[in-house]
Amino acid sequence: MSMDRRQFIKIAGISTVLGFGGTLGLSKLKDSWASEMLQSPEALNAKHWAMVIDVKKLTSEEHYDKAISACHRAHNVPNIGNPKEEVKWLWKETYEHAFPGMEQEYMPEGIKHKPFLLLCNHCENPPCVRVCPTKATFKRESDGIVMQDMHRCIGCRFCMAACPFGARSFNWRDPRPFIKEQDENKEFPTRTKGVVEKCTFCYERLAKGEMPACVEAVKDTKALVFGDLSDPNSEVRKILSTHYSIRRKPELGTQPSVYYLIGGEENA
Repeated sequence: MSMDRRQFIKIAGISTVLGFGGTLGLSKLKDSWASEMLQSPEALNAKHWAMVIDVKKLTSEEHYDKAISACHRAHNVPNIGNPKEEVKWLWKETYEHAFPGMEQEYMPEGIKHKPFLLLCNHCENPPCVRVCPTKATFKRESDGIVMQDMHRCIGCRFCMAACPFGARSFNWRDPRPFIKEQDENKEFPTRTKGVVEKCTFCYERLAKGEMPACVEAVKDTKALVFGDLSDPNSEVRKILSTHYSIRRKPELGTQPSVYYLIGGEENA
């Protein structure tokens, strides 16, 4: 993107001085962002992208590592090594931490201690979008992806406070020295100190006709399925209509677009 944070703040300030208010200025910025996401003829399209994660099919640490490594390599996610400064787009957690309040004493041990892949849930009602003062976080009306434009982020971290899933990371330091040269993806931008980042459902790969990196990495397992939730003939819809699924923190009403299959469908 051609506009950096300093330019954005300057334009936003000028808009206010001229009496346009923030809306007009931000609208122009959004147009600029949208114009950079031109799609190829092979682009994958949907009205509502969603993911189904079948935890039973992730049977080894290798499966988790392949998915996480593919995501982080594709997006130049730094490996800082300090948990307090960790940047993560796709990570794993226990059931207890992934689904707080949904655990119970007698649940199967295999589920209680199994890792769950977590990522931004691309909520239908994303609270992070409502609180972002610069519209660096916005939801694409065309396909429901919750985007994070690092160039517009001013590092206020309101989105991190609003997200109930801890799906965002803040760059406390310059992440670039923590990206191995041999692993850097030259086609995806690196970030800077002072901005927030997160999973964007691999919008850049979808625009080229490719599935998200994590889905592609473990496609042999068929554990991660990505598709159009609005299409009754899509694979995600067929799976959800025939299997019992859960979502993270449904009581909050954010309507996550990531679903988990944890078993029990044999009795459906």
